[in-house]
Amino acid sequence: MTGKNYIGNKLSAKGSKTFKTFNPQTNSENDTVFTEATTDEIHEAVSLASEAFKTYRTVSGENKAHFLNAIADNIMSLGDTLIQTYCSESGLPEGRAKGERGRTVGQLHMFANLVKDGSWVEASIDTAIPEREPAPKPDLRKMHIPLGPVVVFGASNFPLAYSTAGGDTAAALAAGCPVIVKSHPMHAGTGMLIAKAVIDAAEQTEMPNGVFSNLNSSGIEVGEQLAKHPEVKAIGFTGSIRGGRALYDLASRREEPIPVFAEMGSINPVVILPEALQSRNESLAKTYANSITLGTGQFCTNPGLILGIKDENLTKFIINLSEEIIKIDPSCMLHPKIAEAYQKGRIKASEQKDLHIVAEYQHEVKQNYARQTLTNVSGATFLKNPTLHQEVFGPYSIIVECDDAEQLHQIISKLEGQLTGTLIAEDGEAKNYSQIVSALQNRVGRLIYNGVPTGVEVCPSMTHGGPYPASTDSRFSAVGKHSIKRWVRPFSYQDWPNELLPDELKNENPLAILRLVNGKQTSERI
Repeated sequence: MTGKNYIGNKLSAKGSKTFKTFNPQTNSENDTVFTEATTDEIHEAVSLASEAFKTYRTVSGENKAHFLNAIADNIMSLGDTLIQTYCSESGLPEGRAKGERGRTVGQLHMFANLVKDGSWVEASIDTAIPEREPAPKPDLRKMHIPLGPVVVFGASNFPLAYSTAGGDTAAALAAGCPVIVKSHPMHAGTGMLIAKAVIDAAEQTEMPNGVFSNLNSSGIEVGEQLAKHPEVKAIGFTGSIRGGRALYDLASRREEPIPVFAEMGSINPVVILPEALQSRNESLAKTYANSITLGTGQFCTNPGLILGIKDENLTKFIINLSEEIIKIDPSCMLHPKIAEAYQKGRIKASEQKDLHIVAEYQHEVKQNYARQTLTNVSGATFLKNPTLHQEVFGPYSIIVECDDAEQLHQIISKLEGQLTGTLIAEDGEAKNYSQIVSALQNRVGRLIYNGVPTGVEVCPSMTHGGPYPASTDSRFSAVGKHSIKRWVRPFSYQDWPNELLPDELKNENPLAILRLVNGKQTSERI
C-alpha cells in the first residue's frame, strides 16, 4: 500500500498534497498516506489513455474477455487483505464487503461473456440495390464503436461495485474504452488494491499500457481537471445531485461537450394502497423498517418517501412502523462527514412547518452511528414545501398522508425523477388506481410491485436510472449488460470494400455473431 497514483503501470507521487482515509468504526485515521495527483500526472494519465485507445479499440472481444476475467481473478486473489481494507475505510461489515466483492467480480465476468459473444455491437447491414430507381441504394453497414478515454468517479457508498473496477469501469473496458478512475478519498486504499489488480491483469493479458489509471484525490480539483481535459470523451459518476450536476455543467461548457452519465439522488416513492394496509399492516411495517435502515440507509434505492391515503389503517401503519424502526440497532455510517450531513439533513427536515417526528432512536449511539428517524406530514403540506421532497441520505423516511387518490396522483406527478417507484397492493386492487401507476411510470426508471426498492439485481432486464435528477440521461441504465451502450456510438460504413470492414460487418461473418441483415436477424453469411 504505497499511497501513490497509478499512471498506467507506473506508480507516481509527484505532488505535495496528501491525505489519509478514515475508519468510522474506531473514529480514527488509517495509517497509509495517499498523495493527490498533480496536474502533470493527470495530463500524463489521460495522454497515455488516449494513446492506448488507438490499440485497445481494435482488441478482439475474446482478448478483452481474457482481460476482464483476469481482473476478476486478481480481485479474488487479494483475499482477506481487500476485505479488511474495505471494512477499515467504510465502517461496513465483513458480510457486506464479501457480497459487494461477489457482485463486482460477477459484473466483470458478465461483460467478459458479452464481448466474447460479440453480438452486443448490434451489427446492422443493408446491402446495395444498384438497380433501384430513381436512385441506386448504397451498401450501408452499422455497428457500435467505443467513444474513447472514459473517466470514472468512485462512489462513496459502494467501494467496490460502483468504484475502481465496478460497473462503469467494467462496461467501459468491455466497450473498448481506456479508463481513468478518480478514486474516492473515503476508500482510497481499497481503490489502490483494486487498481493493482486491474494493472496486473492488463500486463498479464498484454493490453496496452494506459488502458487503466487510478488517480488519488482528496477534493474536487482532480475531478474538475479530468472533466475539462480535451482528450476525455465521457464520464461516469455515482453520487450526489450537487456533484453530478457540477460535472454535467463542466462537460457541457467544454469546447467539445461530452456525455456525463451520472446516477444521483432518489427518494424512491412507495405507494401503499388501502386494501394492502388493511390486510398486511404489521408485516409491511416490519419489512419497511428493515428496508429503511438497511446499510444505514446509505443505498441509492432507500425508501425515503411513503405515500398512503389517510384512514385508520394508515394511522395504524404509522404507529406500527414507528415501533418497528426503533427496535433496530443503529449502525455505522460511511464517514464522519456523511454522518454529519445526515444529522444536518434530519434537522433541516424537522424544522419544516407542520412536519412531525413520529419515531426517532432515543438511546445513546456510538460516534458516526445514525439515529433512524421517521417523520409524518399531510399531503397538502408536502405539496407546498419542495424541501420535503429532497433526499436525506441515511436511515430516514417521511410518510405522507394524502386526502384522497386525486391528491396522491398530484403528489406523484410533481415529484422529481426517481430511480424506483413501488406499489403495494392486494390482488385486483391496482387496476383501480391506473392513474397512480401511470404517474409513477412517468417519474421512475423501475416500478416494483409488492416489494422493497432496496436491492439492485445485475441482469439484462434491470434499469438503474430514471428521469433527472435520478440520472442525467434516462435512456440508459447504470447496471446490467446494456450499460455498455453508454460508452459507444453508432457508426456506419457506406459502400466500403468487404476486406477493409471490421469482422463484425464482413460478408462472411467470421465471428458468427447475430446481425440484422436486410431487416432479418441472422448469423448466416451474406
